[in-house]
Amino acid sequence: MRTLAALVFPGFETLDYFGPIEMLGGPAQGIQIITVAKGHDPVPSVHGQRIVIDKTISEKNDYDLLFIPGGDSALDAAKDEELMQWIREASANAERVMAVCTGTVLLGMTGVLDGRKATTNKLDFTETVPLAPRVDWIKEARWVEDGKFFTSSGVSAGMDMSLAVVADLYGMEAADKVALGCEYEWHKDANRDPFAKSAGLI
Repeated sequence: MRTLAALVFPGFETLDYFGPIEMLGGPAQGIQIITVAKGHDPVPSVHGQRIVIDKTISEKNDYDLLFIPGGDSALDAAKDEELMQWIREASANAERVMAVCTGTVLLGMTGVLDGRKATTNKLDFTETVPLAPRVDWIKEARWVEDGKFFTSSGVSAGMDMSLAVVADLYGMEAADKVALGCEYEWHKDANRDPFAKSAGLI
């Protein structure tokens, strides 16, 4: 059984979080989802619903997997040095690290992606990537894999990335089974990114 720390912060994007968790949390994967936040109080998403916290960042930083969603408020979360230090430590301890949308920018601002390839939301790409200038930002990619780090473009792309992680950990057959069970049409080509063009990046 692998443990997955699913980080949340006030204003996290709902599909960024729940889409990948749906893909990663199936019983066949043997992954225990643990919702992590700075404090014990339930954390509201950008749409207002609150999620109950399992562990705080002060309680534990050694999980097998780390997942970070995005949202406009991710850049506010980056101002919290205690949280940023936890992300650095949890990233070092994890065998796979995943981030979606502006969650990748948050991850990049910790320094753990320095010199690595990564991608993020294409609509906000030009404005946000300068916040982590030592990351090798890829303009056209649905998701990017670099070592143990998996990062995705905006919102729905996190589901495709998560299935790629399932395939990486458990095999393609397991990932296909999850996608089928969700009635989800998985975009398996990480380079298929029509949103980069529509955002004027290429």
